[in-house]
Amino acid sequence: MLKALPIVGLAVVGSGSASAAAAYPSVIPLPTGFRPEGIVTGLGNEFFVGSLAAGAIYRGDLRTGSGEVFVPPVEGGVAVGLSHDARSNYLFVAGGPTGQASVYDANTGALVADYGLQGPPTFVNDVVVTRTAAYFTDSFRPALYRVPLGAGGDVPDQSAVEEIPLSGDFTSVGGFNANGIDAPPNGEYLIVVNSSTGLLYKVDPATGDATEIDLGGASLTAGDGILLEGRTLYVVRNQLNLIAVVQLDPEATAGEVVDEITDPQFDVPTTVAGFGNSLYAVNARFGTPDPANAEYDVVRVSK
Repeated sequence: MLKALPIVGLAVVGSGSASAAAAYPSVIPLPTGFRPEGIVTGLGNEFFVGSLAAGAIYRGDLRTGSGEVFVPPVEGGVAVGLSHDARSNYLFVAGGPTGQASVYDANTGALVADYGLQGPPTFVNDVVVTRTAAYFTDSFRPALYRVPLGAGGDVPDQSAVEEIPLSGDFTSVGGFNANGIDAPPNGEYLIVVNSSTGLLYKVDPATGDATEIDLGGASLTAGDGILLEGRTLYVVRNQLNLIAVVQLDPEATAGEVVDEITDPQFDVPTTVAGFGNSLYAVNARFGTPDPANAEYDVVRVSK
């Protein structure tokens, strides 16, 4: 599932007749064999999707459904979770088993910076950008990686990268652990989900001290990408084909699963982005027998 395969013959998807389609389509096709994992919105109607196959980045339009491969595949590359900084219009990309983090100009697609976060075994899974730093999770190690940001979102050189051990209540088990990550606008704390245990944590971004968020006995196993909007947290539970809706208390120390969003079009969704009153989930289709020739898409559902 994690092996990076080259993408051959990626084409523009949705150009031509797509622009005449109904506004904000419910399903947006991606290139055949793209093997998507992460999704994030950018400026205006833009969205970006990363590929497990050689690290390509797709850029599309939520309103028209049109788009194209924006950052071409690179041998050995992997793109997993994505985050966007509106100040700089930079796109931050988690590199999975490569242990890398990349930053692209979301206007031109040019590589702005490339960081080595960790050597194997590692799986740099997801990323969130706050006002002061970009934070990356590692599903194989109990740690976060911090890339500090300057005024206007300026990125530093390699020497500024920090590893922050996850401590406190955080526990690791066999398999994938720390996965999706998000933060409130002020960056006061981070929220991280553990895919294997189903536990949710509030994390101090300076120290890595993690406090389990009390969900009243509910579990979020198979938790993947997460999206925090106010006190509402959306958690994609990939193999279960649903998005859990968690209502957090004002301190984000406790929460309640108040709803589950499902859709017949879901096929192992992994991550989610928000736009207006909608959520956009990317179908990774893990387990499909021929991923190099499989069809992939993004599904819009109501919040």
